[in-house]
Amino acid sequence: MKTDKLRINQLSPKTYEWYLAYLQAIDTKNIEVYGSFLADDCVMQSNNNSPVRGKSAILQGLSDYWTTFDSLEHDLLNIYGSDSSFVLEALNHYKRNDGKVVTIPAVAITDRNQALSVTSIRLYTDTTPLFAATT
Repeated sequence: MKTDKLRINQLSPKTYEWYLAYLQAIDTKNIEVYGSFLADDCVMQSNNNSPVRGKSAILQGLSDYWTTFDSLEHDLLNIYGSDSSFVLEALNHYKRNDGKVVTIPAVAITDRNQALSVTSIRLYTDTTPLFAATT
C-alpha cells in the first residue's frame, strides 16, 4: 500500500490505522482477515451491479474475484468523512495474471456500525483495463 500521495485524511489516527489494516487485508488478498472487518449483515455494491448482501456472500464473491488478477496495491489519495462513514479516493495498481500492470482510479464509500464493523461498501471504478485483451 502506498500512502505518500495522501493529501487529505479526515479520519482520527485510530480509525486511520484500522483502515490501513483493512486495506492491507485486501492488498494481500487475505479473505479471512478481511472478513474479520465485516458485519454479518454487510452489503457491498460495485458500480451498477446488484448489491451483495451478507458477509458470507461478499467473501465468496471476493474470493472468486481475487483470482482474476495476481496482485493489488492501493495508492491512497484522499479520505473524506467521519470515523463511521468515509470515502476513499485511490489509485489501484493491479498486476494482471498475464503480468501486465494497470492503474485504475477508484472511489470506495464505507460505513461502520457502533461495533466498528463495516456495514456497507460502495465501490466505483472502471475495471475494464483489468480484463482487456493484451495486444
